Amino acid sequence: MGRWAREELESAFEEHKQVVVGIGESWDWSRFADQFTEDAVYVEHSYGRFRGREAIRTWIVKTMNTFPGTEMPLFPSTWHSVDVDKGWVICEFQNRMRDPGDGSIHEEPNLSVLKYAGDGLWSYEEDAYNPMNFMPMVRGYIETSKRLGTISDDGVKFARQMGWDLA
Repeated sequence: MGRWAREELESAFEEHKQVVVGIGESWDWSRFADQFTEDAVYVEHSYGRFRGREAIRTWIVKTMNTFPGTEMPLFPSTWHSVDVDKGWVICEFQNRMRDPGDGSIHEEPNLSVLKYAGDGLWSYEEDAYNPMNFMPMVRGYIETSKRLGTISDDGVKFARQMGWDLA
C-alpha cells in the first residue's frame, strides 16, 4: 500500500493541471514553482536539471517569456496513470501554441513523470519530448502565423535565428 491514497494523488494532479490553466490565462509563471517542494528537482532534457523551487521558478519564468514559450498557453493532458504504491503520476501533456487565427492546432506531446510529496506538492518532475518533432511544429506555427498576418515580432526573430525563410 502506498503512502497516499489514489484519490489524493488524482486530486493533486487535477489541481496541478488547473493551476497551469490559470497560469496560461494570467501568464504568472512564477506560480508554477509554488507547486513544488523547496528541495524539488525538475529535469527538462533540453534545458537541464533544476534543484530547488527557486531554481525551477527562475527557469520556468525565463523559458515561458522567451519564444516559443511566449505563445504556448495551453498544456492539455491527454492521459495519465497513477502509481499509488510509489506516489508517481505519469502523463502526456500537449505543448499547444496559441491559435494563429484560423483555428488550426499546433502542438507536440511530452511525457511527464511527477513524484508526489504530499500536501499538494511535487518533489520531482521530468519532461521528455522529441525536439525533432517539436521544432517542425513550431515552424509550421510560424509559417501559418506569417500567412495569416498574425506572426509576432518574436516569431519573426526566432525564424530568422533558425534560418527559416518567411518569404
